[in-house]
Amino acid sequence: MSTAYILVLYYSRHGKTAEMARQIARGVEMGGLEARLRTVPPVSSECEAVAPAIPEEGALYASLDDLRHCSGLALGSPTRFGNMAAPLKYFLDGTSNLWLTGELVGKPAGVFTTTASLHGGQESTLLSMMLPLLHHGMLITGLPYSEAALLETRGGGTPYGPSHHAGADGKRPLDEHEIALCRALGQRLAQTAQHLERGRG
Repeated sequence: MSTAYILVLYYSRHGKTAEMARQIARGVEMGGLEARLRTVPPVSSECEAVAPAIPEEGALYASLDDLRHCSGLALGSPTRFGNMAAPLKYFLDGTSNLWLTGELVGKPAGVFTTTASLHGGQESTLLSMMLPLLHHGMLITGLPYSEAALLETRGGGTPYGPSHHAGADGKRPLDEHEIALCRALGQRLAQTAQHLERGRG
């Protein structure tokens, strides 16, 4: 039997969403499951552009099997006009076979995002990422207000999922509250996946 894992799937342009993904992965491991970090290639308006099969650095590109066999999912993207970035949307648009067979039904999922400005569409981006997951029948976890950092944050963080205010230059580091909320989501996904698995047993 293969090891249960939470898939932390993200697109990152300048590294902050990737940093959030790593913090979520730490939370997953704190919650007792393996975290599998995966990304997606950029999309190009040039038809002949082809991404290498393995990226030069960072996480490997996700496959449909990574998604098919996961016990849960954390999905992350920078904001693009209050919506998820095109590369992540492009990957999700290619998951129709998983939808047809119900491969993701009943699995826990959470979402996370980064923005350049404090009110730059964090919550609408998180909501946009939930939509395809709901169509797949996934169980959206979110973050409860029992997480004290939700009430204390001065940067990112919402009940819909962790977020990070990266600043106009993209250089603002994750603060203690943003880190705490990333780890909380990872831990929540891992624990929820294990509870659901025990319930099926």
